[in-house]
Amino acid sequence: MRHLSGKYAVVTGGERGIGGAITGALVREGSSVAILAPDPSDIDRRRGEILEQYSDSKVVSVVCDVREEESVRTAAKRVLEAFPHVDILVNTAGVIGPIETPLHEIDLEDWEYVFAVNVRGMFLSCKHFVPGMIERRSGKIVNIAGTSGHGGYVNRAAYSASKHAVIGLTKTLAVEVGKYNINVNAISPNITEGQRMDMLVREKAKKWGCTEEEVREKYRSEMPLGRIIQAQDVAEAALFLISDAARNVTGHVLAVDGGYLA
Repeated sequence: MRHLSGKYAVVTGGERGIGGAITGALVREGSSVAILAPDPSDIDRRRGEILEQYSDSKVVSVVCDVREEESVRTAAKRVLEAFPHVDILVNTAGVIGPIETPLHEIDLEDWEYVFAVNVRGMFLSCKHFVPGMIERRSGKIVNIAGTSGHGGYVNRAAYSASKHAVIGLTKTLAVEVGKYNINVNAISPNITEGQRMDMLVREKAKKWGCTEEEVREKYRSEMPLGRIIQAQDVAEAALFLISDAARNVTGHVLAVDGGYLA
């Protein structure tokens, strides 16, 4: 028995990386899923991959730029044309921002772009999907934060500050909507295998004057478990926070970090 059968989920940034893994995990467990992302070709690719494996599933493609309220408002309307309601909202849309750049060298445009996607986008998604959850007195929200939101992250001020904001948003929303039986939690992954990690490794190797494998080894050495996080690890954590097993977990930030924050 798939434990999310009959549930309806929305995943922002659900076309690739952690979001793509979460989308696949939700469908595997029986949920219908709407993938929100700005590039229709990316959404259709991920939707096709999922339907190849789970042909009886309902996966909806919704083009959305989470930075723009009208885009999110329209996306919410489209989702509710396809689904009777939304049980689950997973906010994974995010960008990494300037790499190996001291705060005083960050361009204002880059700083604002990071916050527009990572923070404003999450706020807008919650703003437009939470009312339906309040009306139904039921809902699960999972936000993707990061280990950089738990302390300082040298030369990544924009990204780190945005993830601190995500944690603050998560905890505050959890307090506001708990009385409506809505759980709001976050996951803080450490560096996670995928395209973004590849980009980080390349840029760090250039600026540090070392090989990419040396950068990867440094990441591994910082984790007590000695292995880099996989997107599926984060997806499984999200499934726990969405499940009935976590019905009394809210306002919590679950680190999936190989022990980095220990």
